[in-house]
Amino acid sequence: MSSRKWIAGVVVAVALMVPATGRAHDGHDKTVLGTISSIDGSNIMVKTADGKSTMVMLDAKTQITQGKTTVDVKTLKVGDRIAASGPEEKNMIQAETVKLAAATPAKTTAKK
Repeated sequence: MSSRKWIAGVVVAVALMVPATGRAHDGHDKTVLGTISSIDGSNIMVKTADGKSTMVMLDAKTQITQGKTTVDVKTLKVGDRIAASGPEEKNMIQAETVKLAAATPAKTTAKK
């Protein structure tokens, strides 16, 4: 009899925890891959390979990295390739992480 009460208690506890984890944030996580087409303060527009644009909002909690190195938001510039991830709401992403593509080495011209 007491084991049934214990199992019922566990079931109730799990049932109460599931909705709480679902409310961690309103939007669903999304990753956008593309090129920065414009920067306006803490918001950047990212143009994807299919030509669509997505606004990515940055804040003080956004982690920006290039490889294993953390970089400053001021490092981002138009034309950079990025992958931004975070909750999506109304076609905008509140970036939790932004990964900046590795810097491409400067092209050298061979002398003849």
